[in-house]
Amino acid sequence: MKVLVVNEEKCTASGVCETVCSEYWFKEANKEKSRIQLMLRPDGHSLNVCNQCGECILVCPTEALYRDKKGIVRLREKDCTGCMSCVGFCPTQSMFVAVGEEIPFKCISCAQCVESCPSGALSIEDLPEPVERVFYREHL
Repeated sequence: MKVLVVNEEKCTASGVCETVCSEYWFKEANKEKSRIQLMLRPDGHSLNVCNQCGECILVCPTEALYRDKKGIVRLREKDCTGCMSCVGFCPTQSMFVAVGEEIPFKCISCAQCVESCPSGALSIEDLPEPVERVFYREHL
């Protein structure tokens, strides 16, 4: 499965990746609408990117979240009710929602940011498929 990978040591926190992402997906330069987000911490920074673990799939009451043929977790926007369960449940806090948006969004490893990263901190790499946990929806 090809996923977006961040080399934190190379990341300079320029924010170019966030701008490119929001422009590509939302047609505006708004970092709040980026599918990857720079998180500032007291000890530095990190780039928050979905690792495609699929945990969010388990909590979606409308089954709008699914894994595509390439293994990437995707959202069927027409099936999403905007309950935001996935946003609150995401173990890596990589499911986002922006002010004025009614449905969440996340990185789908499209590689737009990789091409624009000035420090080469981003890459698309082939990683093993995640092992999905098996749950019955009635037990969630």
